[in-house]
Amino acid sequence: MGKTQMTAKPGTNPGIVKIKRAVISVSDKAGIDDFARKLHGFGVEILSTGGTAERLKKAGIPVKDVSDHTGFPEIMDGRVKTLHPKIHGGLLARRDDAAHVKAMADNDITDIDMLVVNLYPFVETVRSGADYETCIENIDIGGPAMIRAAAKNHDFVTILTDPQDYERVLSDMQNNNGGVAYETRKQLAANAYAMTAAYDSAISNWFAGQDESAFPRRFSVAGTLKETLRYGENPHQSAALYVSDETRPGTAAAQQIQGKELSYNNINDTDAAFELVAEFATPAIAIIKHANPCGVASHDNILTAYERALACDPVSAFGGIIALNRPLTRVLAEAITKRFVEVIIAPSIETDALEILKKKDKIRVLTTGAMPPQGQKRRLITRVAGGLLVQDSDIGHITAADLKTVTKRKPTDSEIRDMLFAFSVAKHVKSNAIVYAKDSATVGIGAGQMSRVDSARIAAWKAAEAAKEAGLPEPLTKGSVVASDAFFPFADGLISAAEAGVSAVIQPGGSIRDEEVIAAADERGLAMVFTGMRHFRH
Repeated sequence: MGKTQMTAKPGTNPGIVKIKRAVISVSDKAGIDDFARKLHGFGVEILSTGGTAERLKKAGIPVKDVSDHTGFPEIMDGRVKTLHPKIHGGLLARRDDAAHVKAMADNDITDIDMLVVNLYPFVETVRSGADYETCIENIDIGGPAMIRAAAKNHDFVTILTDPQDYERVLSDMQNNNGGVAYETRKQLAANAYAMTAAYDSAISNWFAGQDESAFPRRFSVAGTLKETLRYGENPHQSAALYVSDETRPGTAAAQQIQGKELSYNNINDTDAAFELVAEFATPAIAIIKHANPCGVASHDNILTAYERALACDPVSAFGGIIALNRPLTRVLAEAITKRFVEVIIAPSIETDALEILKKKDKIRVLTTGAMPPQGQKRRLITRVAGGLLVQDSDIGHITAADLKTVTKRKPTDSEIRDMLFAFSVAKHVKSNAIVYAKDSATVGIGAGQMSRVDSARIAAWKAAEAAKEAGLPEPLTKGSVVASDAFFPFADGLISAAEAGVSAVIQPGGSIRDEEVIAAADERGLAMVFTGMRHFRH
């Protein structure tokens, strides 16, 4: 057995620990050749397994197979190779505990001072669409067991789970005559436990997803730090962006093409904008401010869609977030950059559009590579004091066939198209939500009011202000339709919409005063449909 270190009393900080022996077994082999070669240069004995051992041997690095070290062969297609007392004893033994030292001597166990392990690519396997059995086979067992053992015994063992930490450890060893400082080992142990927690979280959530109707008894959330942000919602709040294992294209995983660093509020608003345009199969534009849309439109010509979205509330659109569900063209880029915008997000950007955007290099420009699949069921998480609120995403979708006409007058085909459009937008407006729409474009939006009638009045007022700015003789709410995310509890909200000039109303229905609201619609010659589906968004 190699000489053990007795440099501290049990439970005390042993300081710098010289690395004499390391186990290396990695799935992500980025940088491993260079790292192992430098370890060898420090005189470290390297133990390894399977593909990693073969890789290092081909690179000319002396390696001892773990099976030779343990005296036990790899069995069961490699499922059992590192689960052995000579490995775990070498990782877990305290070098300052006489009983541990004796147990090592009695059982021919040698110290293992460093563990370099990252895990089977379970998440990547799931993302690839692999079948159930393949996913199961990519659940690592020996790796997490070794990582937890090494991290627990960080007083004496250096645990590396991320290639990003290789240089840091090599620098430590260079400065400490082949040893690693205690503070480094402690930080690496914390990283290791976070990694295994995230790994187990991905597996447990995948298992839970096999039964989409059930909520698991325990629900875990994990993420990987993408960037530390300048601050949170306000300058006195710290913040960071973490990316999860979710495969959905969107803001968190988007590539930033240009522009200043994204702020917390930028990210939140951009996510809201992109999720809104993902609602539509037809070309669509959304302009968002403070997580609420101030203009949304759909049109076969994406430039026309932008112009109509902007016309809804050009004042609020200043400094807004613009999302589109089609590639950003040069013509559209020219139109957008005439005004101050914070962020543009699109699935892709045409090459000549990039030349236009470069002239406004402070605009943050993001590409997602694709649009999210429509109707994809997800679990949404909100933190509350002492717990998590978890719910399914709102993928409720209403078609013309789902509408129930409750008034004497039936809606026209064009009114139905606009009502369905407005109701889809209302799903993404903070409650209480009122959306006026005409020709597949919003013409007035009322958001986040405590009273639904106030939302109706604010939306109408904003439409009137937009008409004045555009030099129009009357607001575009004249002849529009109106959508409400929840039922009208009283007739006053519907009456306000009627006074704004709407011709048709779409709402969930279900109020104890439905008959009163229907009567008010009939008195004004409006068509009204019930959806039976509510779209609260808090």
